[in-house]
Amino acid sequence: MRLRITSALLLTLLAWTAMPSARAQQVPLQDKPFAEHKVVLQLSDGDAKKQALVLSVANNLLKAYDPDKIAIEVVAFGPGIDLLLSGSERQKQVESLIAQGVRFDICLNTVDTIERETGKRPGFIPGATPVQVGVGQILFLAENGYTLVRP
Repeated sequence: MRLRITSALLLTLLAWTAMPSARAQQVPLQDKPFAEHKVVLQLSDGDAKKQALVLSVANNLLKAYDPDKIAIEVVAFGPGIDLLLSGSERQKQVESLIAQGVRFDICLNTVDTIERETGKRPGFIPGATPVQVGVGQILFLAENGYTLVRP
């Protein structure tokens, strides 16, 4: 009897540890092995001037450093995801930065909230990387050597 209980407890423990974590799943770090600088730009504001500033900062960093020597990740959540929605007036600028190695993360929690409130799921720029929790992604990046900048 005791062996059966111990076996059941061990099986439960193994099953529990094999379950996916309830924590937010982050996307892997950028594959930039020669990056000497790592920057995460927070975008949580829907203001067009703020969005233009974030794009300008990313552009300026690419000009100041060799694109292979810097990893830039823009994390958009809340009203900031407007920049990454399909048909955004700055879509071409975003796509140009993506082509130069800048990663743009879009918070799926925000996308889900919009869908619940409007009944329609918004589309986003194909090059944007979906992350479940935008703030969680910022925390993950900061814990992995990225410097947080909030333009």
